Amino acid sequence: MSKAPLGVQFSAQSSRLARRPTFIIVGAMKCATTTLHEQLSAQPGLFMSEPKEPNFFSDDDIYARGLDWYLSLFSAAGPTDICGESSTHYTKLPTHPRTLRRLRSHFPDMKLVYVMRHPVERMVSQYVHEWSQRTISGSLAQSIKRYPELYQYSLYAMQLRPYLEAFGHQSVLPVFLERIKQDPAAELARIGRFVGCPAPTVWQSETAHRHASKDRLRRNAVRDAVVNAPVLRQVRRHFIPKSMRTWVRGLWQMQTRPQLSKRDRTWIEAKLNPDLAQLGEWLGVSLSCQNFSTAVTEGPMEWVADAMPMPATAVTQNSRY
Repeated sequence: MSKAPLGVQFSAQSSRLARRPTFIIVGAMKCATTTLHEQLSAQPGLFMSEPKEPNFFSDDDIYARGLDWYLSLFSAAGPTDICGESSTHYTKLPTHPRTLRRLRSHFPDMKLVYVMRHPVERMVSQYVHEWSQRTISGSLAQSIKRYPELYQYSLYAMQLRPYLEAFGHQSVLPVFLERIKQDPAAELARIGRFVGCPAPTVWQSETAHRHASKDRLRRNAVRDAVVNAPVLRQVRRHFIPKSMRTWVRGLWQMQTRPQLSKRDRTWIEAKLNPDLAQLGEWLGVSLSCQNFSTAVTEGPMEWVADAMPMPATAVTQNSRY
């Protein structure tokens, strides 16, 4: 039997010996996944990747770097650390259709954490984010009809179903931003137990609430070059009053959170409510846009085993998801 090239042999050996992630925060976008990533990173015995969002399994150009590149993100972990990462691209169907097949082929026993929030509020936060990145320029009402991904990423049951079928509901933890806000320590402890944190978790108050969409500056190449220049940064801090700096920042920020008219709100809720009804069935509660915030904070919000989609025996090579 002929031997594989030396480089391939080394790659296979290094992949076997490398530290591996055992859990991933897979989304959803604009649901405080960055805060949760930082909170978990601060816990003893847990190691979270840097960068926070490798997007390895979702983005073709990053996946092309190979598994060894991905595993290198965890090379600084201690020998007993539990490793994880957080990539919201993993639950962005139909934008990234190859994610699940790739993930399951490499890590069939991965634990997955999926964070949700009121689907309309999540959508609005994404709109503000895209506006600041200049990928969207129209109004909120115009954009949700022009860019369906704005609400598709809020179709939580649609995003979850392939993972539930591929990994089983025991490997997927449903988390809600509303519950994190209500009792952050309890929710962090719940997540810690799920991922196998070896020590009791402690919520770090100083790391919370630092990533609000409303604070984003709209992208501008010239301004960003000036703002990030080290010398000019020092001049600005020492000679320009903070009130003036705050006023200038405001010129590049969305001043008020966008609102939908009653008609547009009715239109988007009609898109979202059937999906919420399915999610609610899996959780044993009645869910809709109208009762979402109340429902997710009152009940235990755990999967009802008998209501879950049947696990798939395999994700085939030709499977879209």
